[in-house]
Amino acid sequence: MNLLKALATISSLTLVSRILAFVRDVLIARIFGAGAATDAFFVAFKLPNLLRRLFAEGAFSQAFVPIFGEYRNRRGHDETRLLVDHVTTMLAIILFVVTLIGIIAAPILVYISAPGFVRDAEKFDLTVQLLRITSPYIFFISLVSVAAGILNTYNKFWVPAFAPVLLNVCFIGAALWLAPYIDPPIMALAWAVFIAGFVQLAFQIPFLKKIGMLPSIRFSLKDEGMWRVIKQMGPAVFGVSIAQISLIINTIFASFLVAGSVSWLYYADRLMEFPAGVLGVAIGTILLPSLSKCHADNNFAEYSKLLDWGLRLTIMLTLPAALALGMIAVPLLATFFQHGAFAAHDVLMTREALLGYSIGLIGMILVKILAPGFYARQDIRTPVKIGIATLLATQMMNLLFVFGLELHHAGLALAIGLGACFNSAILYRYLRKHDIYQPEPGWAMFFAKVCLALLALGLALWFGMGTEQSWLASSGWPRILRLSVLVAGGVAVYFAVLAALGFRLQDFSRRAVS
Repeated sequence: MNLLKALATISSLTLVSRILAFVRDVLIARIFGAGAATDAFFVAFKLPNLLRRLFAEGAFSQAFVPIFGEYRNRRGHDETRLLVDHVTTMLAIILFVVTLIGIIAAPILVYISAPGFVRDAEKFDLTVQLLRITSPYIFFISLVSVAAGILNTYNKFWVPAFAPVLLNVCFIGAALWLAPYIDPPIMALAWAVFIAGFVQLAFQIPFLKKIGMLPSIRFSLKDEGMWRVIKQMGPAVFGVSIAQISLIINTIFASFLVAGSVSWLYYADRLMEFPAGVLGVAIGTILLPSLSKCHADNNFAEYSKLLDWGLRLTIMLTLPAALALGMIAVPLLATFFQHGAFAAHDVLMTREALLGYSIGLIGMILVKILAPGFYARQDIRTPVKIGIATLLATQMMNLLFVFGLELHHAGLALAIGLGACFNSAILYRYLRKHDIYQPEPGWAMFFAKVCLALLALGLALWFGMGTEQSWLASSGWPRILRLSVLVAGGVAVYFAVLAALGFRLQDFSRRAVS
């Protein structure tokens, strides 16, 4: 399979999901606004959604796929199927217990994740009710990640990539048709989360059955492979997902700030997650199975070339996205979210958070590319050590930016971004120091050409955007059309300059290792 073609497939489906996510968020902003009810829902959704990001977007795969690939390549179908059965059964038992804890201990979890809500009893109680409905999502989406790891190893990348579309369809349906019949209306979004988890899991079952890997209930405490996966899972979750853990801690800080701070961070995070999902998750997903195969075959040269391919694509595609998010933050936010209860003030406040995130976007995506370089080798300890240092550095920056420099919610976003850059820099240094990755020739010229294209993009966006006030005053289709022209023009300018400098699509074509 051509990795560039696989990347295009995953990115396209992720793009569809992200577009639907924007439709979802536009509806939520328009119907519910940015206030106490939405703050309550976003906190209640953040805990199970953290599990989605940790598991469904890579961390479980980092622990499971290398071992699963080893079994598939060396031990045959029967032992591989037995591994799947034992891992799935054990994980389901653990998840069921975790879900029960989430439901029973919801008041404690809300107190820990948003202690500032205690000052408002009504807001606190609403958050608890919402969390009890969303908690089962943890069970469903974690099993979805098992299915995704299996299907990705069999190069069925499109199936897991399509599953998140279903989540957004459920959200949109609930916001439009269920909310008017529920009191309070925000409760409809919690039920959408519950339903989406079940639907995503059910969607992947036929494809697992087709490749002969649909799990059966088989419990054994003696399966050596199962224990290897379980031992890897905890450190893998922490090592890959430092930014997500920092987001939870940021919610604690934000709960003490003015009302709306949690929502402003959420909407900025949604825009930031657009390129992070389309690029970072997609590249990391297709790299891991091939890297695992190279490691199993002791093909170190190809291992390094695969990482180099991923890094070049990341630099070429992420830097323009980060530049655009920072420069046209107001046009993006105004067009997508400035409707109904979401006012111009909310746009400007969200813009501050988005600027902080955009600074660290390259680091956030590089982590998703560099981490597989460790996990494919079944090295868990190194990313964990780096992750602990990153988490500590991020919290120190939180204290400095929020309380020292008084940047408020924008300081929280900036700390996340800079922390991700710190994380990726240390990961990269370790890979280079231990000769796991050796850059291919031509990096200096490659980077110089990208910088020239970025300069052209920046000038195009600057002159094409106009004033921020004009975007806040505009509305409806004229604003949508104007943003479409601005974005399309920026994309055209950037890739035209790259083409003029000698970049060709076939230069990034690479076959998967099989």
